[in-house]
Amino acid sequence: MRTTIKKGNLSVDNIPEEILNKNTYVKNVQTPRTRELRKINTDSEIVLPKTEIIETKDIKPKIVPNIKISSEIKLTKEIKKIPVEKSTDSDIKKEIERIQLETAELILPKSKLKKIKEEDRDLKLKNKLKKIIRDPELTFYKSVDNPIISPRPKNGWESWQTFNPAAILIDNKVHFLYRAIGDDGMSRFGYAMSEDGFTIRERLSYPAYVHEIVKRPYVCLSSPSGGSWGGCEDPRLVRVDNEERIYVTYTACDGGLRVGLTSIKVSDFIHKRWNWKKPKIISPPGECHKNWIIFPEKINGKYAILHSINSGKILVDYLDDLDFKDGKFLKSKYLLTEVRADRWDKKVRAAGPPPIRTKYGWLLFYHAEDKDDPGKYKLGAMVLDINDPTKILYRCKQPVLEPKEYYECEGYKGGIVYALGSVVKDGKLIIYYGSADNFVSVAYTEFEPFLEALIRGEKKPLKLKLLKKK
Repeated sequence: MRTTIKKGNLSVDNIPEEILNKNTYVKNVQTPRTRELRKINTDSEIVLPKTEIIETKDIKPKIVPNIKISSEIKLTKEIKKIPVEKSTDSDIKKEIERIQLETAELILPKSKLKKIKEEDRDLKLKNKLKKIIRDPELTFYKSVDNPIISPRPKNGWESWQTFNPAAILIDNKVHFLYRAIGDDGMSRFGYAMSEDGFTIRERLSYPAYVHEIVKRPYVCLSSPSGGSWGGCEDPRLVRVDNEERIYVTYTACDGGLRVGLTSIKVSDFIHKRWNWKKPKIISPPGECHKNWIIFPEKINGKYAILHSINSGKILVDYLDDLDFKDGKFLKSKYLLTEVRADRWDKKVRAAGPPPIRTKYGWLLFYHAEDKDDPGKYKLGAMVLDINDPTKILYRCKQPVLEPKEYYECEGYKGGIVYALGSVVKDGKLIIYYGSADNFVSVAYTEFEPFLEALIRGEKKPLKLKLLKKK
């Protein structure tokens, strides 16, 4: 806080320590000592901003006796009066910072003051370099009704956390499988349905899917993942080429973190008859694998599974069927070695929902982190080649979804948006995501403008070249 003193009967060389201490004066409160000081110096005045004051580290008055204050320095410094109706938080902040800097010039050594100015200059330059130009057409709008699914204390199996939803569009209705954790610390899948894509119209009071617990030797990879100690996590729903089965890939806490695969008939799914096919573990034993997704169409006549992704490389395996007989599994590896130092997605973590087919290729959302903004999962978007999805054709230069709202920053794991479901409905591209590992939320944008903006942003401008006359 800036304390200023008008010249009066009080000698400048004998300023009481109470005046230098901001705690001496409290708004609308007088103590016997402050009354005494005011009698000594009748013209003294404490100038306080009428608006919010930014707290700064107090400069201790111990160093004052060693500083000779020139008589040419004006001790009275009035805070610039800013009309309330025209003032902004930025204006007030700048004015307070100006006064604080002038105070420092009076009492700080030149070397210390120079260092402060250099640090301030470097910070402003860093912020300028980090600024991302946002394209409004690449922005997803979050529903005002978020979160749309929250834990229910009355249901013991989903009383703690409800998050990371898979979604599939059938008969113009959006069906969800969402991850739930309850009193026993186990992770299961719950079911919900929305007719318009934004409002939950149906939600079951019992689990829709439970991964069978198999007793195996305990390994460190079994604990705890997203808040649970076992079960099934992070589902992805997909229907391939309008087949009569819906496939679900998920993380199975089965002697570690491995990838599980199950399926169900479409008719059983929409009527909530949970006749799931016995699950298969399709990732290698003794290894940690998560976030595998099945493409919604066959590619070159084969089922395609994307099982690893990083900034510049994608791994996809092609299969004749999804039966995984005789203990068959896919070999995979994490590709977290490449770091894009010049982009926001310096570390790509995992694929998001199953890809969406577009006229430009497969639209794939993915999760990534930025070391300049640590501790946050953000969502990016890229377009893959329609016939060879290991090739990245276009990539969005900015995150399309990032944690900012209270329900994304306050929860079991704050700063997380984790999208596992997406649909195109009534011209809108809708994303369903887990927020803070605690809730299910929804965001949307117009599909065609979003896609065109993504492609337009990655197209390289034509280079003009002057031709010499012959």
